[in-house]
Amino acid sequence: MSGIPGRKRGAWRSPAVLTLCVFLFIAGLFLWLEHRAHLLGALPLLLPLLICVGMHFFMHRGHGAHDDHRKEGDRDGR
Repeated sequence: MSGIPGRKRGAWRSPAVLTLCVFLFIAGLFLWLEHRAHLLGALPLLLPLLICVGMHFFMHRGHGAHDDHRKEGDRDGR
């Protein structure tokens, strides 16, 4: 099928996966078209929450995370 003997076709090229991708795309399109007003209306409420989660995630990476993640030897004072 691919023209090269002994070469396997990738999983992304199978008919079942392509059909699933097309179905998910169409379902996502219909969800966006039908519920756009609800999603965009909730955006001002959800945006600060997402910003807080993002800041917590990225700011803890900068100083080595929480103190309780130290090595066992550090807790004993050795």
